[in-house]
Amino acid sequence: MTRVALIDDHESVRLGLEAACARSGTKDVVFSGSTVRGYLDWRAATQAPPVDVVVLDLMLGDGATVTENVQRIVADGSPVLIHSVADRPATVREALAAGATGVISKSSATAEVMSAIRTIARGEPLENLEWAHAVDGDREFADAQLSARERDVLRLYAAGLPLKSVAERLGVAYSTAKENITRVRVKYVEVGRPAPTKVDLLRRAMEDGLVVHDRGDDAGDR
Repeated sequence: MTRVALIDDHESVRLGLEAACARSGTKDVVFSGSTVRGYLDWRAATQAPPVDVVVLDLMLGDGATVTENVQRIVADGSPVLIHSVADRPATVREALAAGATGVISKSSATAEVMSAIRTIARGEPLENLEWAHAVDGDREFADAQLSARERDVLRLYAAGLPLKSVAERLGVAYSTAKENITRVRVKYVEVGRPAPTKVDLLRRAMEDGLVVHDRGDDAGDR
């Protein structure tokens, strides 16, 4: 079972997602509430492990910023799926920059939301229209250079190491390495050099001089 937390200040949205998760038979909603603080307090009180996916609304009514909410959840050990309206690209960009793994619109069919949860629970990036629209047209975001940590993660990952091994080599959490790869993919898409697969990331790393020797297509996705 995929353990899910729902954080949205609209109870009707949470109830609908809870019902959909229950119907799926593969998702267990272990927390449902209106604030990130409430979720973290629940975690502390119950000593429950981090959930597999936190489904988070962008704008909550408690005054916390998007960056604060996403960073707190990621630091606590869970990936974040943003579930919100699709007319706030700047706020979605903020969430992605803070470490959110993906975004899906509240107008999406329930089956698409369930599929997005499955994708993120598997540790895979969610690259869909909402994600693309969030970064489209923002040249400052598009032209951002890779950070030193992003370059280190990309260099090792593109050279063939599984992401778990990359994290161990760099002494960081697996979730941190995964977040860095997601950000790298965002940045490459924004400069017109998409890299949806590990082989594509290898090519981009070679083009940018991060990996010298071509290992061919045997790098494969892991």
